[in-house]
Amino acid sequence: MKKYLVLLSAMVIGSLAEAQSYVPVKGDTRFAIKPAVAVKAYGFDLKDVQVAPGSPFKNAMDKDAGYLLFLEPNRLLHRFYVNAGLPVKSEVYGGWETEGLSGHTLGHYLSAISMMYASTGDEEYKKRVNYIVSEIRRCQVARKTGFVGAMPGEDSAWYKVSIGDIRSGGFDLNGLWAPWYVVHKLMAGLIDAYLYTGNREALVIADGISDWTGNTLKNLTETQLQKMLRCEYGGMNDALATLYAITGDKKHLERSYKFYDDFVMKPLSQQIDPMPGKHSNTNVPKAIGSATQYTYTGNKSDQTIASFFWKTMVHHHSYVIGGNSNYEYCGAADKLSDRLSDNTSETCNTYNMLKLTRQLFTQAPNSELGDYYERALYNHILASQNPETGMMCYFVPLRMGTKKQFSDSLNTFTCCVGSGMENHSKYGEGIYYEGTDGSLFVNLFIPSTLNWKSRNARIVQETDFPSGNTTHLLISQKTSANYSVKIRRPYWATETRVSVNGQTEMVTADRDGFLVLNKKWKNNDRIVITFERELRTESMPDNPNRIAVLYGPLVLAGKLGSEMPDPVFGTPVLLTDDKQVNNWIRPVAAKPLEFEIHGVAKPKNVQLTPFYQVYNEYYSVYWDYFTNAEWAARQEEYEAEKKRKKEISERTIDNFRIGEMQPERDHNLKASEKSYVSDALGVNGREVRAGGFFSFEIGVNQETRNNLMLTYLGDDKDRKFDILVEGVKVKTEELTGAATGKFYEREYSIPADLIRNKNKITVRVESNYGKTAGRVFGVRTVRSQ
Repeated sequence: MKKYLVLLSAMVIGSLAEAQSYVPVKGDTRFAIKPAVAVKAYGFDLKDVQVAPGSPFKNAMDKDAGYLLFLEPNRLLHRFYVNAGLPVKSEVYGGWETEGLSGHTLGHYLSAISMMYASTGDEEYKKRVNYIVSEIRRCQVARKTGFVGAMPGEDSAWYKVSIGDIRSGGFDLNGLWAPWYVVHKLMAGLIDAYLYTGNREALVIADGISDWTGNTLKNLTETQLQKMLRCEYGGMNDALATLYAITGDKKHLERSYKFYDDFVMKPLSQQIDPMPGKHSNTNVPKAIGSATQYTYTGNKSDQTIASFFWKTMVHHHSYVIGGNSNYEYCGAADKLSDRLSDNTSETCNTYNMLKLTRQLFTQAPNSELGDYYERALYNHILASQNPETGMMCYFVPLRMGTKKQFSDSLNTFTCCVGSGMENHSKYGEGIYYEGTDGSLFVNLFIPSTLNWKSRNARIVQETDFPSGNTTHLLISQKTSANYSVKIRRPYWATETRVSVNGQTEMVTADRDGFLVLNKKWKNNDRIVITFERELRTESMPDNPNRIAVLYGPLVLAGKLGSEMPDPVFGTPVLLTDDKQVNNWIRPVAAKPLEFEIHGVAKPKNVQLTPFYQVYNEYYSVYWDYFTNAEWAARQEEYEAEKKRKKEISERTIDNFRIGEMQPERDHNLKASEKSYVSDALGVNGREVRAGGFFSFEIGVNQETRNNLMLTYLGDDKDRKFDILVEGVKVKTEELTGAATGKFYEREYSIPADLIRNKNKITVRVESNYGKTAGRVFGVRTVRSQ
């Protein structure tokens, strides 16, 4: 290990303090391996791009910075100490940190504070990086295997993996919850600690984890490996390939290819879409890893995986905000209209999609990649943060009439809290790139300052975009120089005008979608770009009558107030045959970026505002067109539904609002640790994962025939479970799905002998078939019809 430290020290002399992202940076000497493929655009060191005040991105960074300093490293280290047999220094945080995924947050946190140090220069972040790395190293040394982690029961589970005893249901591996995913997050955090702060000890730890990985996998057959890879493994291929590029040691590259599965990556290499029915965020990091592998090996199959995956996800599985997935899963390609819920667009997916986009941009810069990056950055990443508190969304809901749910600062720590910490620490990424010909790409229109070292120049971008429609680029440099400035021509711009020092430039987009200004630039030259934009709509690929409204790159959301509208009948629709939105959407006077739907929204007019500005009220992003006849039918349906609910109420013997604290106490609810409260359409429910149960007591009436009525959600499918009354199985239920976004009821007859001489019974829901049981959103005993 000492020899390794000496080699590492020699390798990093000269540029240790520079921060960078995973994309290639011109002249970077910290990577022992140079790209094996032609790099067309280099990224800039994160510390060389400063986001200016006044931007919503700067506010997001500031809120994130405060949260990162609020968190206590010793609480995130708690289980690392426990597993290493070292004294703990503080109590563990709540949420996922108390569960089987414990430890993943520390990896994200290490990445976030490393990037925040690069973005701000605040030494407090670097101090925290150094402390955490030194403590992880203490834990690694104490464990003596090279491994370091925080998952309960990990040593036994990993030993079984190493001897080929592998059990997995998709997210569990020998009883651990996605353990390779957690290992990847820690390795990524360590690599970021090195790349962004220059901490050399972080690479020593990462090297030890890589050696442990090699020892764990060395005796596994290909069949055993593929069985293991059925469990989510994050971006292990990415971390190991990056470690190879930094150190030059080929052992890391060889290990990275151990994480190549035949059920997603192989079809991608053959340009076959494997994503329908697949968990989205399990698979995005794989494509990132393939992009990294391609960069440093030139392996064409890796390039195909990365590029085809990007095209497939962006063009066939993404919503208007740039996010993807419903309940974390992809559906059939181009089938999105019936996949709107409170659980669309897991934020981790887009966090990873933007990483992949940046990698692809360096290999083949084009405006399509920049357009997607802008769309997802404004409408998902920025929209996933509460701009007042800095808290994050796991899902960004797109059901009509929904509301965002933000994390708790101390008791959530989901994957999207972890990636959210990172998202808002690095908005300097992606604004500018340096072409291999010495040109400058201006890809995003965010107020910022670029320190362009290779040209000894400074570029200041001044803009009030997206409120305004112009951006100014001021060039400061000591000597004049010839080079090209390449400005992305946005897909949404109806017209783009460019002037230099007040003189209009006649410029058209090149084949890659950039407006190219090739000049001899001098000090204080000023470029002004003006974008004309207009309201427009984008429809669902499978439903032209379900649309979203956009203005420039911004998705607009309809503000629906603080009370949740009826999820089926109370959300506004568009009653018009005129699909020219400019005829019935008008700007609100003196309020930039605010609009109002006039005359066609039923049941009332609605104000529209950028989606990222909506965070404490209900909203709609998608809208349905209706004819007068369809609207009348909808009203009839509404009245019929009210009548049906009234009849159920009149039949009710006892009503149990499951998923709510006091009603669950009143009904003596008991549950295994695998049972969770979940919500949809503003209603709480309860489910239980494979092998678990929940039970409750509910009233009955001996003077009539009793039925048990359970309420389910049409979105839930592929679920099978047993329903028991007084210990007797009355039904093995299978949920195969129903109308998306709607609740429905099923009734089960209760045998008379099970209620004899009783005024209440015990109902138990058991997950006995390796599948989730529920969700159950309502429980009643009712008089049989």
